Amino acid sequence: MAIQQADKLLKKHKDLHCAKVLKAIGLQRTGKQDEAFTLAQEVAVLEPTDDNSLQALTILYREMHRPELVTKLYEAAVRKVPTSEEYHSHLFMAYARVGEYKKMQQAGMALYKIVPKNPYYFWSVMSLVMQAISAQDEKLSQTMFLPLAERMVEKMVKEEKIEAEAEVQLYFMILERLGKYVEALEVVQGPLGEKLTSELQSRENKCMMLYRRLERWAECNALSCKLLLKNPDDWQFYILYFDSLFYLIDQSWAPPQEGAHSAEGEVHASTAQAISFMEDRIVTEEAKESKHLRGPYLARLELIRRLRERSCPEAQQLGEPLELMFQFFVKFGDKPCCITDLEIFLDLFTPDQHVQFINRLMEAVPLGAPGEDGVALPGDTRALQRHLCVTQLSRSLGQQHALNTEGKLGLIKELKAHYRHGLQFGKSCLKTELQFSDMYCLMAAHVYIDLWLETGESRSCFLVIDERVLCLCCRRSEHVVAVSGAVRGRYLLTRYAESLGQFAAASQSCNFSLRFFHSNQKDTSEYIIQAYKYGAFEKIPEFIAFRNRLNHSLHFAQARTERMLLDLFLEADTSSPLEESVKSMSLCPEEDDIPWDSLRDNRDLTVLVSWNPKDRQLNEEHKQHSLEDDTLWLRLRSLTLRLIGCVSALTHPPTSRNSEKTTENGVAAKPSSLQSLLSHPLIVAVCCGSQHQYPFVGPVPSRLAQALSSGCCQCQLSSLQLPLHLQELETAGLGSLLHTSLYMLEKCKGDLLEVKDDQSKPQQFLLENLVYFVETVCIVLWVSNYCGSVLRPLKSSLQKKKKKKKEVILFISSLQSLLNQALEHIKSQEISLTALKLGALSLEGTFTKTAMDKVQSSYLRSLQEIGELLKKRADTLKSLKI
Repeated sequence: MAIQQADKLLKKHKDLHCAKVLKAIGLQRTGKQDEAFTLAQEVAVLEPTDDNSLQALTILYREMHRPELVTKLYEAAVRKVPTSEEYHSHLFMAYARVGEYKKMQQAGMALYKIVPKNPYYFWSVMSLVMQAISAQDEKLSQTMFLPLAERMVEKMVKEEKIEAEAEVQLYFMILERLGKYVEALEVVQGPLGEKLTSELQSRENKCMMLYRRLERWAECNALSCKLLLKNPDDWQFYILYFDSLFYLIDQSWAPPQEGAHSAEGEVHASTAQAISFMEDRIVTEEAKESKHLRGPYLARLELIRRLRERSCPEAQQLGEPLELMFQFFVKFGDKPCCITDLEIFLDLFTPDQHVQFINRLMEAVPLGAPGEDGVALPGDTRALQRHLCVTQLSRSLGQQHALNTEGKLGLIKELKAHYRHGLQFGKSCLKTELQFSDMYCLMAAHVYIDLWLETGESRSCFLVIDERVLCLCCRRSEHVVAVSGAVRGRYLLTRYAESLGQFAAASQSCNFSLRFFHSNQKDTSEYIIQAYKYGAFEKIPEFIAFRNRLNHSLHFAQARTERMLLDLFLEADTSSPLEESVKSMSLCPEEDDIPWDSLRDNRDLTVLVSWNPKDRQLNEEHKQHSLEDDTLWLRLRSLTLRLIGCVSALTHPPTSRNSEKTTENGVAAKPSSLQSLLSHPLIVAVCCGSQHQYPFVGPVPSRLAQALSSGCCQCQLSSLQLPLHLQELETAGLGSLLHTSLYMLEKCKGDLLEVKDDQSKPQQFLLENLVYFVETVCIVLWVSNYCGSVLRPLKSSLQKKKKKKKEVILFISSLQSLLNQALEHIKSQEISLTALKLGALSLEGTFTKTAMDKVQSSYLRSLQEIGELLKKRADTLKSLKI
């Protein structure tokens, strides 16, 4: 309708620029991008100066992801209307969108000359800072950009033109980046520092940071003392107090004989002073009738830890950690944060104190009389939280892991009772809200996992207490097997959906992830513009760093690569030729566009709840190995994608058998490119690589180990080598390729739900092998199609070499037979799964049956999608003729 209205206007007013652009926006939003761009350019070349046309073109170019064209619009507008504050401002923001920092500096100064307002001047200063940040040469930043920015601000300071806090913040940022901490301190403590009011204790925080940088530990200590007297619950100041204290002790610092200890007042430089200071804070808290603060009590424990690390006997003066932590629990045990507060100090105990500590805590938990099942239950949420905290601490101390099988089953029974009993306290909670007793449920799942790891009994894995923890149990492919349980975790879904054959879910998940990453560039630009407008200069480098972090995200590269592979495996040569599919992706096989050296692992691997002892938790080595494994898998997938691109780009004119091959789809690739990629050192590295092991509550393993085990890497490599031998009509590789293909199919054989001793054991690795088999079939068919296109014009040569022709025909026939076998296997698995009566198995509980039903449904869906794709490929093979 908008397009129609624009056309009506244009019939009456052919030169109404704004109507043309609005029509172009309509065309863009209906998918007619080429028409929209042509129409927009008709207006843009006229260099319009009316605001409506300019704004409409800006909207259109942003939707087209062409922000560089907006700069050209306003450059022309500024040339025509050089005194317009609005157009100069828009030009500056247009440069900001594309990161043209030097032009931003010039535009800012031009704007300031027209309208001498402080914000415009400091826009130019900030643009200099951004040139310094983005410069490849650090020396250039320190000797040219930042000093020039400093002089520009100093000019305003001398002329007493500094007006806003943002301008002081920018001055501080420049001095900090130049390493001029003394000068920065003078600014913060001087008259300009009085403007730093937007954040609580902004001046004090900046002073503290500068004292640390300058290693002025006396001032740091004195200031932290003063701040703790004002806010005794601020943990960062306790840490600074302790750090500075021990630095001063190590330096044998002594106060001057005359005058103040430091510019900030009295300094503590002995353990006796620190102990006295901590005791004073405790006494102050104890004097309160209610609302005690946790900070002083935790700081006392932190001081004990630090004194013990230094083997200082004075640590005993502060008390026994077991008693102090018990007292802390009495005061704060009904708060959910109590477990995380105490957990970090558990190493203050000796091993023989663990049981004693838990027993003491249980004495402070008000529970009712034991019921028929022998479980004593809490009467309210505060008692529930206390009991939950004790249970969590007992796991952190390793007591749950020390139980035998019978003890663990008894603990699970108790946890289930507490979970179900606690649901009564959350009747008013929404379905999406956490219940008070949810952590019991999660911990029971963890104990089940302990049992599974120790005994290998698969039933332990699938005893799901509630739908609420089904997602947890579906988190790892070794343990649970269904995609349906993981749909709430988008990152996890992108890992499992494709490998388990749910291609539609995988495509949806990849698209969702890619939309997020693609919108990052546009959205971040808007944040940067707003930061300039409102003077939040210190946030601009943060926004840009955030944008770069997302652009270099490992997950972004994974999602992009997997999305292109999915498109090829699902669509190429079924809905359109491989060459067209590759061309539509703008894939250049000879170029590796993944920034390997700057890839960022943005996963937060600590987000998963775990109360395991330290020796069972995820460590830095695990994180590093996980990054290495995932990067290696991405390298292999990226290489596979580029190899497929090489196959699509190959042409083989019969008249010039030994000449360089050109392309018909615009992709520059030659047989030498294929040969170069096939000799990539990564192939050797992958084949020799090994899969690292991680704690259960840790990163999911990469797909590399299962891919190698399935034989797909070797089979794909064999097929991709065929075009290199085709010049000599060498067919020796065909037999080897069929052999490895049959080996792969054998790796897929077996029941996905194996029933043994009235128990159901999922074998999802068979499903993953089947997916790799289908992917390999796609690659084999593309290579075979290329080979066919080369061999058909050479029939006369083949007729002379009847054995060669017979081998080729036999290969195609055997390949067809292989696909038929695979389809029959998939059909038999569908029948077997459908016929399986889960209700007849010994499944413990309704929710366990619910979980297994989901596994069964998920497997059936996977088999259907894999079967449909394989049928399409079988049909493609039928049309292949030599």
